[in-house]
Amino acid sequence: MQKAVEAFRHELGGLRTGRASPSLLEHVTVHVYDSDMPLNQLASINVPEPRMLSVQVWDRGNVQAVEKAIRGSNLGLNPITEGALLRIPIPELNQQRRQELTKVAAQYAEHARVAVRNVRRDGMDRLKKMERDHELSEDDHKLWSEETQTQTDDAIKKIDELLAQKQKEIMHV
Repeated sequence: MQKAVEAFRHELGGLRTGRASPSLLEHVTVHVYDSDMPLNQLASINVPEPRMLSVQVWDRGNVQAVEKAIRGSNLGLNPITEGALLRIPIPELNQQRRQELTKVAAQYAEHARVAVRNVRRDGMDRLKKMERDHELSEDDHKLWSEETQTQTDDAIKKIDELLAQKQKEIMHV
């Protein structure tokens, strides 16, 4: 469950809030060498200014592929190519784009909640099996079921808190 919360936190880091952050490009994959590779394996990503990212591509032959991947990443970014360096200005977010980003954040949150519930389901199934196989008493089964539910509730509460925080950040930047 903690891994689902951490994965959600990581996904939220990639949502653009109007400030430059290298994590913004973390999810971008580039099609090079007949496969898809993460951008951070092909280039270094820096933040020279608060509203600018720079991507230094290590192999000049991959510059066009990296530029195409960034443009096609659905982040609304338009890189400016200068040799092997791409400068990416981070535009101001308009109200419509902010609302779209809050919807994307809500989708990420729902995926994280589903992942937590799946872990709970697997745990509950395992407890039932242990009780059937007489490895666990009925009282212990009830105790561990309640503990599993408590952990599930805590994880979902954490996801909801992170979502509310990110939505507030997106709407008020």
